[in-house]
Amino acid sequence: MTLVAGVDSSTQSCKVVIVDAATGAVVREGRAAHPDGTEVDPAAWWRALQEAIDAAGGLDDVAAWSIGGQQHGMVALDAEGRVVRDALLWNDTRSAGAAAALIDEFGAETLARRTGLVPVASFTITKVRWLRDAEPDNAARVAAVALPHDWLTWRLRGFGPAEASPRGPVLEELVTDRSDASGTGYWSPEAWAPDVDGYDRELLIAALGHAAVLPRVLGPGQWVTDEAGRRVAPGAGDNAAAALGVGAATGDVVVSIGTSGTVFAVSAARTIDPSGTVAGFADADGGYLPIVVTLNAARVLDAIARLLGVDHAELSDLALAAEPGAGGLSLVPYFEGERTPNLPDATASLTGMTLASTTRENLARAAVEGMLSGLGAGLDALRALGVPLERALLIGGAAQSPAVRAIAPALLGLPVEVPTPGEYVALGAARQATRVARG
Repeated sequence: MTLVAGVDSSTQSCKVVIVDAATGAVVREGRAAHPDGTEVDPAAWWRALQEAIDAAGGLDDVAAWSIGGQQHGMVALDAEGRVVRDALLWNDTRSAGAAAALIDEFGAETLARRTGLVPVASFTITKVRWLRDAEPDNAARVAAVALPHDWLTWRLRGFGPAEASPRGPVLEELVTDRSDASGTGYWSPEAWAPDVDGYDRELLIAALGHAAVLPRVLGPGQWVTDEAGRRVAPGAGDNAAAALGVGAATGDVVVSIGTSGTVFAVSAARTIDPSGTVAGFADADGGYLPIVVTLNAARVLDAIARLLGVDHAELSDLALAAEPGAGGLSLVPYFEGERTPNLPDATASLTGMTLASTTRENLARAAVEGMLSGLGAGLDALRALGVPLERALLIGGAAQSPAVRAIAPALLGLPVEVPTPGEYVALGAARQATRVARG
């Protein structure tokens, strides 16, 4: 039996799955928690990765491994391979002003054409610009900029500060993949080729103030090795790894319903959206992964369940007891503002209240319909750019709700399938590892 390992280093935790390469079956797995916050010492991720690997029985018997991880986080390294400061994560919004400054300097349309993105506070380039402006001494020390999965791959391959790593601080051994590079704001999927890194270094210098080493961008099927000689796949950003893990193909749109929501489609063609609604990411398989993010997803159901004093199973039962349209009751679900559409200061509202419509059942139904309508706005944005959408795959905790499953086809306007719950990011990374193990 050939075994491979896939890792999901997410915001909340690290998951490791050891998989039979022939069947895709999970043989063993491990998990460890990450600290809370939007600013984290990467050493905490390294400790969690080691704990999760140990809990999964180690890597001694695996032929290859790969790491998927949270996107956009800034890991700044000095010339000795040491972390300059705690990493700023995707959900750290202090760089919103830096995003506006970059748009003013280059123009939204130009940036969308050059990189596929219009900067918002999530993206790495804005965090690099914030570092330059807010902490110039730290910025001056930066010799390399990596993403979380890049840095963990580098460390697990044996690289890092000389006193803590057998292979030493070789910054040129940092590697990444197309999907994670496409979320930085200084990389072009159109410019990339197996022998061309695709980085827009003018934009990096505009952000950081000087040049720096950037991870080499590996293509699908390319690999490097760790200290033990095992093959190491490129890894991926979490959404691209999830698309691999769930088996999404061209025409599929994955609707991930967690606390917030993501809507991403597998596409053969690149998308460019100067409005910034759709981020034109690359995928982990040689194509593209245009993506829309909403802030209000499962948290909408959480809020209404608390209000009604029920659990999620009871909320689902109430919603299914109401008629479509909830008797005219309509919930606009912008409890925490919204990113799609871009309404950061918006609030939620409930309309259509009459003596007849204001029932527990209708309120539960309005919550499900409102949440799905918000995600449906993401599908509409993809359709407007010509992205082919033929089937929706629902994943995430709220996808297990019977009411969500029953109501989604009408609200999303697509046939809906709900795959068996699984660690899709880690499984997607394991698929990458399987590919290089066979290659």
